[in-house]
Amino acid sequence: MRFKNAAFWSFTLLTLIFTSCRSPNKEAATLLIYGGPIYTVDTTQATVEAVATKDNKILFAGSLEDAQQYKNDQTQVIDLKGKTMTPGLIEGHGHFMGLGYNELNLDLINTTSYQEIIDAVAAAVEEAEPGEWITGRGWHQSKWTDMPSDTVNGFQTHYRLSEVSPENPVYLSHASGHAGFANAAAMELAGVQILPKDGIDKFDVKGGEVMRDDFGRPTGIFNERAQGLITKHIPENTPEKDVKAFELAVAACHRNGITGFHDAGIGRKNIALYEEMKAADKMKIRIYAMLTGFDKALLNEWYEKGPMIDPEHLVTIRSVKLNCDGALGSRGAWLLESYSDRPGHFGHETLPMDFVKETALNGLQYGFQVCSHAIGDRANKEILDRYEIAFIELADRASDHRFRIEHAQHLHPDDIPRFAGLGVIPAMQAVHLSSDRPWAIDRLGEQRIKEGAYMWQALLQSGIPIVNGTDVPVEPLSPIASLYASISRKTLKGTPEGGYEPEQKMTREQALRSYTLDAAYGAFEEDIKGSITVGKLADFTIYSQDLMTVAEEEFLNTEIAMTIFDGKVVYTRE
Repeated sequence: MRFKNAAFWSFTLLTLIFTSCRSPNKEAATLLIYGGPIYTVDTTQATVEAVATKDNKILFAGSLEDAQQYKNDQTQVIDLKGKTMTPGLIEGHGHFMGLGYNELNLDLINTTSYQEIIDAVAAAVEEAEPGEWITGRGWHQSKWTDMPSDTVNGFQTHYRLSEVSPENPVYLSHASGHAGFANAAAMELAGVQILPKDGIDKFDVKGGEVMRDDFGRPTGIFNERAQGLITKHIPENTPEKDVKAFELAVAACHRNGITGFHDAGIGRKNIALYEEMKAADKMKIRIYAMLTGFDKALLNEWYEKGPMIDPEHLVTIRSVKLNCDGALGSRGAWLLESYSDRPGHFGHETLPMDFVKETALNGLQYGFQVCSHAIGDRANKEILDRYEIAFIELADRASDHRFRIEHAQHLHPDDIPRFAGLGVIPAMQAVHLSSDRPWAIDRLGEQRIKEGAYMWQALLQSGIPIVNGTDVPVEPLSPIASLYASISRKTLKGTPEGGYEPEQKMTREQALRSYTLDAAYGAFEEDIKGSITVGKLADFTIYSQDLMTVAEEEFLNTEIAMTIFDGKVVYTRE
């Protein structure tokens, strides 16, 4: 009896201790997470056992024992059961509505031949009304397993496509977004018909190219700014379709563990949509938006009213996006020396450099970060030159500008240290190496590839952070794929052994930071997100495997198990 009484009182005492472990002066957590590796990306404590949040802020990060002090009966508890958690991932360069629309239109990103494109369009024609536009995106001729026999400058011609779509105009954007492919019906609507060689010259576009064969006939390929000849005839999307695309994009982000998104180039329509979605409580993603530099009137309006820094951290507009050259895949990237596989062709300057200088000065003057698209070495050099001039002219406003170059894919060796020297952030999408490196050597040759392409470690060692991402819908929205490319420098098939130019690999810590804290830094948001630190926003990504320890050959098998946004679970993998 004495033993039973002792056991009873011991049990009662332990129960009271556990249920009362929260000190009366401690705040109560709304969420407590524990039970697996938690990587904070916080320099003061790399890992913790548990994280407590209150509403949408991090309340505590540390030991499980101490975390229990914040728990009460209303606290939601998540046991990771061995899974891994990091800060919420940030897509550092993508196209948000392009992501959504890619799920509504023809998705050609996994096509491996011209025939697959023809088949996809033929199937779409069966469902379409005569005269209805058929649009899509994602094809990339350099990734096909075989090329058609009739090519011009390495691209397919429209004739077979036109045969299966005689009554429907078709426009299919290249994966890069820097070229497009039109059928005969689309070209007829645009007035780009079969003309004698001198007749089509009227369609020459500065900063672009209407590709033609030896007889002067348009092949259907429209490079860079020449795309506007076709795209201006495509009907605008309906408001209902815009909302659907937005919702699909949010869901895709959640499935991929993305809680923040740097939207690289938006106009009035998207701004209005985002404001509408926020008002409707549908903005379940943090968008850092860049104003498109194509609309000068829009820029002037924003210069006058100044940046919009959202106190709720849902939609912030404080940067400008300039498109200064094309892509390697379409041979639109602007090079110092001509393309190895198209001698005499240097790519395209798609935006006058004087406008880059003007925008850089305006950015400093009015408080806007400038983010310039540059893939070729000449584009990168010319932009750095213009930035430097602006920094000198307005030195008093250039102390923390955080200007960026988007992609920075191919650099002249002399320009690599200039990024850190000028404080210019490279926003580089590591997954592009996995997709592009096997054929990019044909465009640049071995020397230029090895000395200046995808120079991640060289840039990091120079003292400048890298903002990572995918450039979705150019690449699928998969942070796992981009992180794998960052640490392996291999294709997604795991080749070659040891990776391409392995000395440029990121460490796993660098790679994770490029998707979290460094990405936040690239948007002036490192004080509110990017690490699991008390006071920051409660955005987290949970994985099926430990990103820091899983074998490289198993890395791509990692799945997003859960996404937590604003302190709430928004995605759980079934």
